[in-house]
Amino acid sequence: MRTFIKLIKRAGNLGLILFLIACTFIYAMFQGGFVSWFLFYSFLPLGIYSFLMSLYSISTTEVNRVTNQSEYSAGEKLVATITIKRKFAMPIVYLVVEEILPSELRYHEQRHKSKVLLFPWFKKELSIQYEIESIPRGEHIFSTIRLKTGDLFGLVEKEAFYTIEQRFLVYPKYYDLIYRQVESRFEQGSTASNVNLQRDTTIAIGIRDYKPGDRFSWIDWKSSARKNDIMTKEFEQQQSHDVVVFLDRSPSREFEQSVTFLASLTRAILRKGAQLSLVSVGDDHTVFPLRGGEAQQQQIYYHLAKVKSDSSSPFSLTIESEMKKIYQVATFMFVTNSLTPDLIQSMERLSFRRVNLLVFIAKERGARLSREELSVMDTLKKRNVIVKVVNEGYYSDVFFEVSNS
Repeated sequence: MRTFIKLIKRAGNLGLILFLIACTFIYAMFQGGFVSWFLFYSFLPLGIYSFLMSLYSISTTEVNRVTNQSEYSAGEKLVATITIKRKFAMPIVYLVVEEILPSELRYHEQRHKSKVLLFPWFKKELSIQYEIESIPRGEHIFSTIRLKTGDLFGLVEKEAFYTIEQRFLVYPKYYDLIYRQVESRFEQGSTASNVNLQRDTTIAIGIRDYKPGDRFSWIDWKSSARKNDIMTKEFEQQQSHDVVVFLDRSPSREFEQSVTFLASLTRAILRKGAQLSLVSVGDDHTVFPLRGGEAQQQQIYYHLAKVKSDSSSPFSLTIESEMKKIYQVATFMFVTNSLTPDLIQSMERLSFRRVNLLVFIAKERGARLSREELSVMDTLKKRNVIVKVVNEGYYSDVFFEVSNS
């Protein structure tokens, strides 16, 4: 139906152009004189151009998009170049080129706009470049580029949409921080220990099958050749250390601060040689088992690139339901944006397991806790729970200050 309406409109515009040419010609024939014929010959080229423009197909144009990167970290600049190649050098007075951005980027800051007006005339190849400053975290899909042109009178308009789908995964931003293992918090209080958790690679105690995340230098080439399979050396570990992190996905305007801190925390813990598990529950239920190495970091970062604050249940209920499934002894960390009274009861139940409990409250720069949050914070500290407020960008000394919390 829509195509039929477009054909009728196109035929009507074409008929109107021919009608105007005929009117000026009839007027010149009956009126005579210089003025009438000047009017006819002046309008004739414009009328012919409009007539040819109505026959010109803009859909034959070749359109491509190229970006400066395929993957980004939050805060980086996206630079895209759109190239337009025309098969025929039909003179075009104007051409509107627009990248139809996804909704989350439509009103984002742009140094060079994604919608521009060009005057190509006889040029067969054109290109535009636009920039999106500080691209936000998430998965963004660029799918459509729009071209629009027409004649001088606006009687003929040509519009075409080109589907060129590209997906951009923007990983969370992270800051460097030094992770220090928190030792036993019972009886003698909590201290932060800078124990080296890496494997002692000078003492090989055996060989085993290769696992994702093993370093290239750990491969035992002689055993690999003998067994016709990749084998790695098994080293003596100085100390084992497991960390389980819970991410609060309750709706919050400061959720990005939680993701940024968690990305920084994940990187620091895994680089220290510890094993990490992540519990992230919202509309989707995602639990990463205890693992270490680069592969674990990549999987968690991929999840953090897409994660949303879409949990419909209180964070305390998520903690209690998931803790019933966890039996190993580990350090438990909780990343949230706010402290609520129901969190006290959850922490009290966990304290009986005699494990280290750390609660990190991710806030924007300069943000302060409310009176209710300060009250909950004091109560948790009395229950031997370490509570720390982390403001974006000020993560480097988080674990140095744990012993003073």
